[in-house]
Amino acid sequence: MSVRIVDIREVTKPISSPIRNAYIDFTKMTTSLVAVVTDVVRDGRPVVGYGFNSNGRYGQGGLIRERFAPRLMEADPKTLLDEAGGNLDPDRVWATLMSNEKPGGHGERSVAVGTIDMAVWDAVAKIAGKPLFRLLAERHRRTANPRVFVYAAGGYYYPGKGLSMLRGEMRSYLDRGYTVVKMKIGGAPISEDRIRIEAVLEEIGSEARLAVDANGRFDLETAIAYARMLRDYPLFWYEEAGDPLDYQLQAALAEFYPGPMATGENLFSHQDARNLVRYGGMRPDRDWLQFDCALSYGLCEYQRTLDVLKTQGWSASRCIPHGGHQMSLNIAAGLGLGGNESYPDLFQPYGGFPDGVRVENGHITMPDLPGIGFEGKSDLFAEMRALAG
Repeated sequence: MSVRIVDIREVTKPISSPIRNAYIDFTKMTTSLVAVVTDVVRDGRPVVGYGFNSNGRYGQGGLIRERFAPRLMEADPKTLLDEAGGNLDPDRVWATLMSNEKPGGHGERSVAVGTIDMAVWDAVAKIAGKPLFRLLAERHRRTANPRVFVYAAGGYYYPGKGLSMLRGEMRSYLDRGYTVVKMKIGGAPISEDRIRIEAVLEEIGSEARLAVDANGRFDLETAIAYARMLRDYPLFWYEEAGDPLDYQLQAALAEFYPGPMATGENLFSHQDARNLVRYGGMRPDRDWLQFDCALSYGLCEYQRTLDVLKTQGWSASRCIPHGGHQMSLNIAAGLGLGGNESYPDLFQPYGGFPDGVRVENGHITMPDLPGIGFEGKSDLFAEMRALAG
């Protein structure tokens, strides 16, 4: 059996919300939804792989339609297949996507390629008849662990949102089984953020732990001022204090903050990851890395990132990706990551878990659905199936 990609479709969808973090608001946020249609038939229908990009970066319709999809459609189909010829080879597909691209400049193209890459891996696992996390574990000679740690991301700034609403939001996450919750900081004066943090800590008590996220807002002086304030509290982590490419700031901050820190969601290549762990003062015994495959050239590149981290003395278990999507859940379960972000109430229908999957003691258990498992999430799959036709 030979496999062909017969069509690649993209639609740009709104995921707007009247929320903001320390840097941006989400009132005009979009995402690209992609369908990679193959000529393989299962149960009377073509196998279609689906992908989309994470929140925080906008839809990539122009790049996908004008540059990257045409490269795949114009390629000799045989050059996209694995050695046996019975399935697509994601690495060969990736190489075709990136042909005639200069190194460096990991901007919007990393999101476009990552979105298509997600759809390709979904198709590959479906053609193989396996959940992606089990396929990944087999390829890496690992034992898949379907139980994945997840934390609840929220605590955004919102018009009219006072302390009671913030506390109620965090309580709702605990009621749904989460044991770690996250809130935004840096979008208000430090004195106000301290009051917000203390309110959440009072609400969650010993039932959960709190992480805080500055979304890259601070200069070094402000980052240090927050570090001195935050070290009074038993936080799960202090996330992305400064600009994601300011490795010197991150390294300097470690001298003032002994607790765990986290960053990496706005780095888009294995070279960026290598520079972070080389020069950013990140500590492999306590800190967390948040690279998001959907924004950083996809799973093919993410595997290279994990290889780089290993050579620098880091375990994959220190990675908890940004994005809150099922692709990273599969990577976590298949390749032994430390867990995954989750947005219980935001950026729907793209975030979250398949229907019926519940958070228990801060973990979910992956269902055995072919591919990434999008078909198990009814509201999301309705959007995907409409695109596929």
